[in-house]
Amino acid sequence: MKTQNNRIGLLTKTLFLLCFYTQLGAQRHPPIINYPPPVYDADNQNWMLTQAPDKTIYAANNKGLLAFNGAQWTLYPSPNETVMRGARAVDDAIYTGAYMDFGVWKKDNAGILKYTSITSKKQLQMVEDEHIWNIEQYKQYIVFQSLDRIYIYDRNSDTIQIIEPEGKVIRLFLVDEEFYFQVRNKGMFTIENGEAVLYSFSDVFKDNSVINVFKIDGQNIAVTATQGLFSFNQSLATPWEQFDNPLIKEVNVYSALQRANGSIVLGTIENGVIQFSKDGSLDYKIKKASGLNNNTALALLEDQDLNLWVGLDAGIDCINRLGPFNQYLDASGALGTIYAAAVSDGYLYLGTNQGLFYKKENTTETFTRMKGIEGQVWDLSKIDNTLFCGHNTGTYSIDGDSARLVSSVEGTWDIKKIPGKPNLLLQGNYNGLHVLEKKGGTWQLRNKIENFVNSSKHFELVDAQTLLVSHEYKGVYEIKLDATLQKATEVFKHSTAAIGEHSSLSRLKEQIFYANNDGVFLYNSTEHQFILDKKLSTIFSKETFVTGKLIEDEDLLWAFTQDHLVCISRDKLDGAYEVDKISLPAAYRNTVEGYEILVRFRESEYLLGTSNGYIIVDTESFADQDYQISLNEALVSSLSGDEQLVSVLEEGDFSSRLNNVRFSFSVPEYDKFLTTQYAYQLEGLYDKWSSWNSSSSASFENLPYGDYTFRVKANINNKDTINEASYPFTIARPWYLSNLAIVLYILLAIVLFAVLNWFYKRYYRKQQELALERSKRDMELKALESEKQIIELNNANLKQDIDARNRELAVSTMNMVNKNKTLNTIKNALLKAGKLSDIEDIVQIVDKTIENEEDWNFFEKAFNHADKDFFTKVKEQHPTLTANDLKLCVYLRLNMSSKEIAPLLNISSRSVEIKRYRLRKKLDLSRETNLNDYFINL
Repeated sequence: MKTQNNRIGLLTKTLFLLCFYTQLGAQRHPPIINYPPPVYDADNQNWMLTQAPDKTIYAANNKGLLAFNGAQWTLYPSPNETVMRGARAVDDAIYTGAYMDFGVWKKDNAGILKYTSITSKKQLQMVEDEHIWNIEQYKQYIVFQSLDRIYIYDRNSDTIQIIEPEGKVIRLFLVDEEFYFQVRNKGMFTIENGEAVLYSFSDVFKDNSVINVFKIDGQNIAVTATQGLFSFNQSLATPWEQFDNPLIKEVNVYSALQRANGSIVLGTIENGVIQFSKDGSLDYKIKKASGLNNNTALALLEDQDLNLWVGLDAGIDCINRLGPFNQYLDASGALGTIYAAAVSDGYLYLGTNQGLFYKKENTTETFTRMKGIEGQVWDLSKIDNTLFCGHNTGTYSIDGDSARLVSSVEGTWDIKKIPGKPNLLLQGNYNGLHVLEKKGGTWQLRNKIENFVNSSKHFELVDAQTLLVSHEYKGVYEIKLDATLQKATEVFKHSTAAIGEHSSLSRLKEQIFYANNDGVFLYNSTEHQFILDKKLSTIFSKETFVTGKLIEDEDLLWAFTQDHLVCISRDKLDGAYEVDKISLPAAYRNTVEGYEILVRFRESEYLLGTSNGYIIVDTESFADQDYQISLNEALVSSLSGDEQLVSVLEEGDFSSRLNNVRFSFSVPEYDKFLTTQYAYQLEGLYDKWSSWNSSSSASFENLPYGDYTFRVKANINNKDTINEASYPFTIARPWYLSNLAIVLYILLAIVLFAVLNWFYKRYYRKQQELALERSKRDMELKALESEKQIIELNNANLKQDIDARNRELAVSTMNMVNKNKTLNTIKNALLKAGKLSDIEDIVQIVDKTIENEEDWNFFEKAFNHADKDFFTKVKEQHPTLTANDLKLCVYLRLNMSSKEIAPLLNISSRSVEIKRYRLRKKLDLSRETNLNDYFINL
C-alpha cells in the first residue's frame, strides 16, 4: 500500500513538473493588438476583412460594416438590419453582402459611407433565406457568392449575370485570375464564359470542405477543413507532401491565407491562428492563452504593411508583421517577472522573481527552472568566462544547467570587475559591498568592506580604490578604499547629485553617468562632482520620465522613457553624444520601474524583460517607412445644437452660428509598439503648432468670424508624416456684422451724428443763451447790488439828512418852547407889574411873538422834512381836522406832554387837555386808546 502511494505520489509529482515545465515555454510570435467588441462598439463576430487603398480596414460584422482608420472605429449599420458576412474594398467603393441583399458603399462629400443596394436597384429576386458569404473582385467584375448562387456584377455596364449550380456552393476562390468554387457532393468547379464548368470531381472535393485555394510553385493547393493540404489538377487531388505537418490534421480550419512571403496561415475554430513557413515548418501558433482575443478565427487578411488581421468569433486582432519586435508571452505566469537575462555557452538564462530559468538558445524548447535557485534573482553578469547569478540568498556561478554557491551573503544586486585586479570582483549587496576572490580557478567570498553598510544596488568603480554608490533614497556616495580593499577609509555624500526616485549609476566607456528625474549628470573625476549634461537631459521631462535606469551595452547606453527606448552613443570623430529613439511605450513594455533589463541577445537583437515574458527588439529591422496622415471628418455645430458633418474635400463656408468646429484625423499605422503623435495648428487663430499628443481629434469652440486653415501632422517613431493634412474654412460674419448691416450702421451713424450735431448745437446754443442770461442776470444783480449800494448810501445820506432835520426840528421845537416859555414868563411878570395900561402894549407884542406864524411855518417845514407823509396820512384819514387840530396832532406824534404843548399853543395845560379830548372825539377813538401812541403808529 505504501509503495503504491509512493508511486501515485511520484506520478502526481512527475505530471505536475511536466505540466509546470510545459507552461514555461514562451513561444516567440509577433506583437498582437487586441480590439475586443467594447473597443469597436459592435457585435462579437467578424466574418470577412478587407482593406481599402487608403489603408482603412473594413470588417463585415454582425451589426454592419466596421471601418478602422488607425485611430477611430466607425460602424455603418447593416441597411436591412441583418447579419453582414461579406465585404470587399475595390478602389473607392466597399461592396458588402448580407441576408437577402448585397450592394455598394461610397463616401459622400462629407466622407460618410452611403449604401446603394444592387439587389433593389436591379430588382433581383433572391432565393429564400439566401445569404452572401463571400465577395471577390476581378477586373471590372464583382462576384458575390451565396450558398445557392454566384452573382457576377459588371461595374462598367451595370449588369448582373447569375450562375446557379446544382447544389450548395460551399466557397468561392479567386486564384491567379481564375475562379474556383466547390459544390457540395459535386466537386470543384470553375467559371468559363459566365458558366459553371466542372474542374475536378475528386473525392477530396466531394468529402471535404475546401477552405481556400492557393497557387504555389505552379500548383493548385487546396486547404481543407480537417484533412490538410492537397495539390490538385483536373484529374487528380493528392496530399501535398511538401506540407505534411501533422498539426494541420489536428485542427479544424475555418479560414486560410497565403501571405506575401509564401507562408500559409490557418484560422481554426478552437486553436487560434497557426502560421507555417513555405516549407511547412511551424512559424508560430497563437491562441487565447498566448494573446489572441478568441480561439476561433473566422477571417484572415494581410494588409498593405504585411500585418495579419484576424476576424474572430469575439473581436478583431492585428498580428504585426515579423519585424523589429517579437514577443515571448508567458500567459501562465510560471516564469514571473524578468529582472535579469543573459546568453552564455549556448543557453538563454532568465532571472525572475520566481527563480533562474534556462533553455537552449535558438530552439523552441521550454524553459526549465534551475534547481536550488528558486525565488528572486536580481542580476546575471558574465565576467570573463563565468556567469554569475545575483540572488536574494547569495551569489552563484552558473555552468550550463547547474549552479554553485559562491557567497551566501544575502541580496546580491550587481557584480563588477576591479581595475588592475583580475582575480578580484566587487559585488553590491543589501548590506554594503563585498569582495570576491578567485583561488584555484574557483570564485569565493574574500571579505566585506568595512565602514559602509548601505544597500549598494547601483555602483561604479572610478579606479581600483575609488567607487561611487547610488542609493535611491539617500543619494550618491563616493568611497575611498584602502589598498587591500578591506575597508572604506573615506565616505562622503555628493551634494551635486540630487536624490531621485529610480535613479541609477552607469558608465559608457570611461564616463560615469548618474540619471534621475532632474536629468542626466556626468561625473567629473578631477573636480569630484556631477555636472548636468543639458543635451542628454532633454531625454527626460516631467511628462516622459519613467526611470533613471541606464543600461550599458558595449559602446551604447540605453535609457527608458514613457514612449521610447533611448539609445545614447558617442560620435567617433568629435566625441559628442548622440541620441536615437525607438518607439516602445511603457504600457506595452510592461516592465517594473527601476528594474528594467535590456540585454544584447544576438548581433542586432536585444532582449527586454517584461512582467509576463520578454520582447525581442531587432534594431536593424526598423524599416524606413513613410506615413501619411488623413483628415477624416470635420464637424460643425452651434453652441447648443447637434454636430453636422461637412465635406473635407472642399473649402468650408459656415454661418456665424456654426462656430464650433471639431476635426478627426488619423494615420493608418497598425504596429503595436509604434506610437503615433499628432500636432496641429489653426491659422487665423493660433500661429504656433500644438505640442505633440496622442489625441486623434481637435476641437475649437466659439470661433470669431474670419478665414481659417486647420493643419495637422503626425510623428511615428520620431519620423514626421510626409504630408500635412489641411482644411480651409470660413466663418461668416454674424448678421449684425454683414455688409448690409454695416451700411445701415454707417447710415445710422450719419443720422446719429447729424442728430447729435443738432443736439449739441442746440445744447450749446442753449448753454450760450443761458450763459448770456446768467451774464445778464449777473450784470443785473451787480447793477442791483450797485443800486442797492447807492440806495444804501442814499439811505445813509437821507438818514443823516433826517437826523439833521430831526435835530433842526428838535432845536426849532425847543426854541419855540423856550421862547414861548420865556415870553409867557415875561408876560406874566408884566401882568403882575404896576400899570396895566403901560404893560398891555408890551403884552400884545409878546402875544404877537408867541402867535407868530413864521415860527410855525418853520416848524412845519422841519417836521415835513423829517416825517413828510404824516400830514397826508392824517388828512386822508381825518379830513375834518382843522389847522389847530393838525398842530396838536403833530405835537402828539412827537410824543409831547400837555405841559410841553401848552406853551407852543399859548394856552394852559388845562386847555391842552380839552383840546386832546375834543380831538379824540373827532377821531372817534375809545378811551383805552392812547392818543400819543395812535399818532406815533400812524
